[in-house]
Amino acid sequence: MRIAKRVSVLALVLAFASALCAQSPKPVRTQAGLVQGISADGLTTYLGIPFAAPPVGDLRWRAPKPPAPWSGVKVTDKFAPGCMQTPIVAPALNIDAVPVSEDCLYLDIWTPAKSASDQLPVMVWIYGGAFTAGATSMSLYNGANLAKKGVVLVSLAYRVGYFGFLASKELSAEQGGHSGNYGLMDQIAGLHWVKRNIAAFGGDPLRVTIFGESAGGISVSMLSASPLAKGLFTGAISESGGNFAPERKDNEGGENMVSLATAEKNGAAFLAKLGASSIADARKMPAESILKVRGAGLGSNWPNFDGYVLLGDQYELYEKGRYNDTPILVGTNADEGAIFVQKATSAAFLASIHAGYGEYADRIFSVYPGNTDAEALRSTRDMFRDTVFAWSTWTWARLQSKTGKNKVFVYYFTHRPQYPDQAMFNDFGASHGAEMAYVFENFGRTTPTDADSTLANQVSSYWVNFAKRGDPNGPGLPQWPVFKDPDQQVMDLDDPSHPIPTPNIGKLKVLDGYYAWRRHQNEDQQ
Repeated sequence: MRIAKRVSVLALVLAFASALCAQSPKPVRTQAGLVQGISADGLTTYLGIPFAAPPVGDLRWRAPKPPAPWSGVKVTDKFAPGCMQTPIVAPALNIDAVPVSEDCLYLDIWTPAKSASDQLPVMVWIYGGAFTAGATSMSLYNGANLAKKGVVLVSLAYRVGYFGFLASKELSAEQGGHSGNYGLMDQIAGLHWVKRNIAAFGGDPLRVTIFGESAGGISVSMLSASPLAKGLFTGAISESGGNFAPERKDNEGGENMVSLATAEKNGAAFLAKLGASSIADARKMPAESILKVRGAGLGSNWPNFDGYVLLGDQYELYEKGRYNDTPILVGTNADEGAIFVQKATSAAFLASIHAGYGEYADRIFSVYPGNTDAEALRSTRDMFRDTVFAWSTWTWARLQSKTGKNKVFVYYFTHRPQYPDQAMFNDFGASHGAEMAYVFENFGRTTPTDADSTLANQVSSYWVNFAKRGDPNGPGLPQWPVFKDPDQQVMDLDDPSHPIPTPNIGKLKVLDGYYAWRRHQNEDQQ
């Protein structure tokens, strides 16, 4: 009896030791030092790996520098703080409030690889947040479910707001004639880290797909046109992103990008509000002081055409074939504008279109009517969807299908999710960001229906298949056609998913004429 008890105790000890080993995999060597992850449920997770030096002190408003090497083993079991930003708390949208710090250039990895020789495809996530907010630690972005489908999932941080996108003449003089796109440089530095280090985590550095949503999707579009990102990825997925409108000169409707000169002018105004007489003075100020400056809120900062990271108008670059040609999977949601536009009046809508679209206003009204408040609300939401997201996505697909060598796939997400507060979101439909729960299969505090679960499995499988082969199609999935003229078929992601002609094509064609007119005006002003 005593022998049996001793054997039983020994078995428990061995089982416990085995469990500890399973939870503590061997450290992995990166170029800066060893990192220790945590294993569970068939994955090993590494949270908070530094891919660049902390951008603090004299490194504030500079291109990211390599991380300092460390000795010993760095335990990577906690998310790093998000980059400096005004905290956003919106539980109804599954957006978490996160701790923030200026020391924030870290990345996270979820890998199912059993050894470095597995060479699995890699997916690199770039979060959204209007270039003003966002963090890798948001629960919606947990990469475990995607990784379980056979990819190494990397989520990387980048500077946002004035910390990521401040331009000034002094900064440009200091940095070789450009400034302001530090957040994009962080993304590029993260991709360089992936290329150099991901093989040690079982990933294939020659099969890297970047994907992002909103500002993250726009970043994917920008990286697809940036010479600094050439060779760093082999596929691109953009959810509600794109950057094909011409440069904004004044207050033109439907345009966000500005020249370096304009960004420098805006930066001078910011520094004056900050009370800084020089960049050296501004670098000495506490990060919290910068957040307090009026105008540091959502959407107040944006990349610029600096001639270095971003060469200029992407429409013209794509016409000439001057971009990083990889397979792309891009798309938008049916009701993108609903979350941004809560109310509208006919008078305000008509006035805004006349002010922003000038001589083209009547043609805009022909497809976006606003003679009643109800019409104005619908048209304001649709215009937001189309000018901010859909037209650039459609244009990206059209131009690349004509000038590129790789496949183009386009989606239109129409499925209405189960919002936590049905009364609050009763008319939101497939709103901005609605697809992300289905991409990551993370539904937060909502309970998915059977239809939700089926669609989430489809969407995440499409994304993973694309990362593996440059094509979303695979066994058991509705066939997704390649986007090409003249039929321009897109995939309606719904229950059930099925191909459809490009939606809202009449509106998109009117906007296409508008942007061509704006481009012609810009040429006349030069």
